[in-house]
Amino acid sequence: MKGQIIKALAGFYYVESDGQVYQTRARGNFRKKGHTPYVGDWVDFSAEENSEGYILKIHERKNSLVRPPIVNIDQAVVIMSAKEPDFNSNLLDRFLVLLEHKGIHPVVYISKMDLLEDSEELSFFQQTYRAIGYDFVTSKEELLPLLTNKVTVFMGQTGVGKSTLLNKIAPDLNLETGEISDSLGRGRHTTRAVSFYNLNGGKIADTPGFSSLDYEVSTAEDLNQAFPEIAAVSRDCKFRTCTHTHEPSCAVKPAVGEGIIATFRFDNYLQFLSEIENRRETYKKVSKKIPK
Repeated sequence: MKGQIIKALAGFYYVESDGQVYQTRARGNFRKKGHTPYVGDWVDFSAEENSEGYILKIHERKNSLVRPPIVNIDQAVVIMSAKEPDFNSNLLDRFLVLLEHKGIHPVVYISKMDLLEDSEELSFFQQTYRAIGYDFVTSKEELLPLLTNKVTVFMGQTGVGKSTLLNKIAPDLNLETGEISDSLGRGRHTTRAVSFYNLNGGKIADTPGFSSLDYEVSTAEDLNQAFPEIAAVSRDCKFRTCTHTHEPSCAVKPAVGEGIIATFRFDNYLQFLSEIENRRETYKKVSKKIPK
């Protein structure tokens, strides 16, 4: 039989096939080979009636996320709050860089708009991201049509209201929600397992919350491509490997000065580039210390 894993919990994998859900385990040879089934995997499995089934084969994946562990995703809704915690373009860009690198279409959703006293600054960010080509929405009504016939993962910083949003668009889920801690300004982790739920002919997933994100881009070239507006302008740079920092005849820096590329986006690009270079230097130092 063939089906898709819609939930993974405590060593069990729940596989949906022809409208039915089967409880399965992975065969031991998967562990020996270092292969782990993830939510979203299409698998071949065996299942006797009223008994536990076994996953026999994992089909090729079109994409994957490590954190959260989920695969074969059409798009990701990145939830950022307007307040509590405050909107953070640097964190949003970290999510976007990861998704661009993975080839997953991003949708930006802003929660807690009712807590915002002045929306002028947020409107600036909305206009900027929309000009780049991103869906940037602030209401359930804007979001719902974007979910039709898609496999959508929901992700965001802890406390931004992922479970609250999902309860609004799919009340039957009744997911646990948590309040923001006044002392830390951070939410309690309320989502425990990655699971798919059917909605609008598609599937949605809530994922464990987290307060930081390590993007998987490791080269300047990949980072450049993960900023679409920078990638577009960089085609006019003199050097193909231009990092837009010190090279002559760079097309990107003038574009920032002219407002074609938003200053805050370029600043985030430079910060991420510095982090990549620092990680590379750290790796070199560690490698030298390891005895051969």
